[in-house]
Amino acid sequence: MNFAAQLFYSSYLSERLERLYSPRPALKDGEDNDPFWQREELRLGPGQPGCPYKPGPVSNGAAGRRPTLIEPDRLKDFGEEDLVNGDVKVYETKVVGGPEIVLMEPPKTRRVSEFRIIPRPLAQYLRFEDISAAAFRIQAGIQKTPCTYSRLSKQYGMEIYLKKEQLHYTGSVKERGVLYLLTSLTQQRKGVIVASDCNFSMAVAHHAVELKVPVFVIMPSCCASPRLRIYRDYGAMVISYGSTSHDSQNHARHLAKENGYLYLEEDENPAYLAGLGTVGMEIYEQVPKLDAVVVPAAGQYGLLAGTAAAIKHLNSRILVIGIEPEGFPLLLQSLKTDGPVKDMHSNPNKKLYGDLMERSLGVNTFQLAKKLVDKVISVSEEDSLVAMLRFQEFERSTVDTEGAMGLAAILAGQLPELRGKKVAVVVSSANMELELVRQCVDRALVLDERVSKFSVQLGEWPGDMARLLDFLSREDVRLLDVCHRRHSDKADLFNAKVECVVETRDKAQSSHLRKTLSERYPSLCWLDR
Repeated sequence: MNFAAQLFYSSYLSERLERLYSPRPALKDGEDNDPFWQREELRLGPGQPGCPYKPGPVSNGAAGRRPTLIEPDRLKDFGEEDLVNGDVKVYETKVVGGPEIVLMEPPKTRRVSEFRIIPRPLAQYLRFEDISAAAFRIQAGIQKTPCTYSRLSKQYGMEIYLKKEQLHYTGSVKERGVLYLLTSLTQQRKGVIVASDCNFSMAVAHHAVELKVPVFVIMPSCCASPRLRIYRDYGAMVISYGSTSHDSQNHARHLAKENGYLYLEEDENPAYLAGLGTVGMEIYEQVPKLDAVVVPAAGQYGLLAGTAAAIKHLNSRILVIGIEPEGFPLLLQSLKTDGPVKDMHSNPNKKLYGDLMERSLGVNTFQLAKKLVDKVISVSEEDSLVAMLRFQEFERSTVDTEGAMGLAAILAGQLPELRGKKVAVVVSSANMELELVRQCVDRALVLDERVSKFSVQLGEWPGDMARLLDFLSREDVRLLDVCHRRHSDKADLFNAKVECVVETRDKAQSSHLRKTLSERYPSLCWLDR
């Protein structure tokens, strides 16, 4: 303790002792006898005006402080007091303890089985983040195909935009899924191997070579030589084995297992579906204020599921409509049975829809289509062929039946709710042999009632045949073929049967020709289409 503190403490202690042990002064007659105050020096101020003030003791040159202290013996009398008739009432003060604190019982322990188990939501099989990652990954190897306004829009009362996926290097939308699938492979293999003649195999052959991955294609001996030449031009090693596709696939699996190759086939791989879903992202960017998207059932229905996942994430109000062939309505039947159908009992045209019948509908793809696709319809083979013809006439492009199914649904009038709206139609592929294209066009002209065939009985008199040809010339009808036949029947001894194949501009001219020919030649017979 320092010197100043010692000094103040000693001064306080001496003053205290002096007050306690000094004798009590006698009270004067004029002073009030206040029982609470003990000595004169403890009173507040002097008792008499003439009485001098007695200072307290002086310590270190300063007058001592004189606090007003209460007699300790009278502290017990303190309490609440009320002045009633000049008397003082003293009340006893009792200290009452607080309320008793009652401890609560400890909580009852609960078994694990008593708690409510909330299942975690299942992870999505195909997320929009996966599609975005696929778009970023394949942007260097896949071109962004145009989505252009169609000349058929005014004819069918809606704004039609064609997403031309047939412009890819291999002529198919499956390049998107295949490239992302190949770039997502984590296992390093000696090479990849495929064993089916389809758009998927062509895309694998092209992009595997571009990524410097050896690729082997196992084909049956019945495969057409032009198709084999295409695979060789891509840089793939082509091996002919077996008489059916089943034999070539078994051989491919055997080679992959023995040599460490990666056998690829079209399935519902998440990476493959994410790559196909990039079509939906591009459509949403290219066509503002879109109302509906019409998607064909291509790529194991992966194109439909992937596009629907992207479109519905970006704008849930846009309709997604799936199209499949009438002869192979796999998704429609699966939706009716609430599960993917494994065995489809139907006999569609394998030349036209062979790429759609290679595999079955997967469980995850079915769940995505069931959740995200608003409507699924089927189109006939005839409508698809007419749609192919419309593509050649109005869009100056050749597509196959799979790529024309979206437009076929509009031409057939199966989507009346889209009138006056903005619709995007995905054209998925254009891989068809030249001879098959020619046959499809000829058939489509007949279905469109622009090529007709009729027979008529003409006499053998000179000029009858010339008058018929002159009549067709004046009607501005193109004569494609004519056949003159003589009958051995005696009743038709002097008559000949003439068969003509003619082409008209449109249905209106065809109807006018039928009417005028029927009036001129009663024996006229129109042959079935």
